[in-house]
Amino acid sequence: MGKKSAKQRKGEGPKDAHGAFRFDGASSAHVERRRTTRNGAVAFSVAVFAVAFVSVVSLSWLAAGRIGLAALLLSCFAGVLASNSIHIVLEWEKAVVMRFGRFHRVAGPGVVFTIPIVEFYTVRIDQRVASVYFGAEETLTKDLVPVNVDAVLFWMVFDPEKAAVEVEDYVTAVSWVAQTSMREAIGRISVAELATRREQLDDELKDRIEQKLSPWGIDIIDVEVRDIVIPKELQKAMAAEAVAERKRNARIVLAEAEQDISAMLADASESYDANDAAMRLRTMHLACESMEEAGGTLVLPSSFADGFVGDVSKK
Repeated sequence: MGKKSAKQRKGEGPKDAHGAFRFDGASSAHVERRRTTRNGAVAFSVAVFAVAFVSVVSLSWLAAGRIGLAALLLSCFAGVLASNSIHIVLEWEKAVVMRFGRFHRVAGPGVVFTIPIVEFYTVRIDQRVASVYFGAEETLTKDLVPVNVDAVLFWMVFDPEKAAVEVEDYVTAVSWVAQTSMREAIGRISVAELATRREQLDDELKDRIEQKLSPWGIDIIDVEVRDIVIPKELQKAMAAEAVAERKRNARIVLAEAEQDISAMLADASESYDANDAAMRLRTMHLACESMEEAGGTLVLPSSFADGFVGDVSKK
């Protein structure tokens, strides 16, 4: 039982020192993660190094007729310079190029050339939409109720320069800002509002996170609250409160209907009181409806019918 429970809890992911869940896609989703690789770019760099190395070695052989240690060292140096001068940046990436330690330009995608030693690019910014799983455990609401909330954040980098220059590790910054924003949002609302206003919580989190991350060149696509866990003791109380509220609403609706019906009956009684013939016609109509539903026959005394004949002859 202990091993089974541990496996069942594995999908939740480990928790950090602040009580937030850290998502482990391979364990919780139980699906194969297909990610793109840079094998082609790495192979291109190796090929550039090899071409430069072979070219210098060949020139040394043609010039001196032999290949010495100096020629090999020079060939290695030429290969390193060539591989550091020609780069492959993938379609979804941007390379931040620095010159003498200062920002110079954003290059890519495709083949990017840099001046050896003078220029270099420190980071490749992935501009695809990324997702971050974050949560808050045992966070107090406005009415001091501890709740567990987890959500998913979808974001992307729209300004590679700011993402590289303004913040040290923008991926970690996104995770921390999302978690702190969620704790702040939960602390401002009650547990009832948290349970019934999930869409409003999504919008509020998106606005607050985007406000903090926008100066770093990061755009928030969407925020989705996945789950809200309320203590079991409070769940029973909230269920009883919901049942009582529905009964109250039902009684209010019934009382309003009775009030409307009584008003209409009062108006009808005034009309029938002023017209005896209309009252008798209404009585016969009700009797006819009851007979149609029951499938019987109604026998009326002759004095009842004579009243209608007398009213017609007077007219």
